Amino acid sequence: MEANFPRTLSLLRKEKGLSQKEVARNLGISQALLSHYENGVREPGLAFVVAAADFYGVSADFLLGRTMSRDGTEINIDELYDDAETKQNKLARGGATALMAKKLAVNSLGVLFDIAGRSDDRELCRELYSSIMFTIYKLFRTLYRRCGAEPEKFFSIADRDADDAADAAQKLSEMRFRRSAADCSALPPLSHDTLSRDYPLLFQSLLSLTLSAEKEIGELTKQSK
Repeated sequence: MEANFPRTLSLLRKEKGLSQKEVARNLGISQALLSHYENGVREPGLAFVVAAADFYGVSADFLLGRTMSRDGTEINIDELYDDAETKQNKLARGGATALMAKKLAVNSLGVLFDIAGRSDDRELCRELYSSIMFTIYKLFRTLYRRCGAEPEKFFSIADRDADDAADAAQKLSEMRFRRSAADCSALPPLSHDTLSRDYPLLFQSLLSLTLSAEKEIGELTKQSK
């Protein structure tokens, strides 16, 4: 069984605000057995996977970690290499600071994409990805410009044009994301309580990142006064 299955099963239950007892009753199994499934102690059979997918309104592929899309229509997760799951993470060479920064960023993005995905708004998800794509592109280009060889193998746009164009593309994508969010009526309600309940393993990363950003922004606003 896919390693993320127990976690996904547990998070889907918490997302609905249900107890193990309630879910077990609906799925026709004991609470103890459901607890074993959610903790990875035992692996369920195909009948349970299908029943759980129907109960939570997701595809079996999503439940099994084979796709990032709840309806199972998009990219197959097996096609993506997950650096976070490697036992010898190369970021460890950069020390604890680099590894912690990566975890904070990856976990925070996980929350953002899940919130957007729960809206079933493809434009919102697309613009969220687009905005992050341009951020990564600009940062990678900066590093490669400093120490890379054969830039033409990565970049077809000249340095003199890329910076301004990438900034403009990112701003446009952020504007479209804000507009999509404003127009979306299916976004889930968000609060400290709902976020900590729905994302018990990821929310602390997002909270830490948010507090750090607010601290730096606060310093900048003080300096500008």
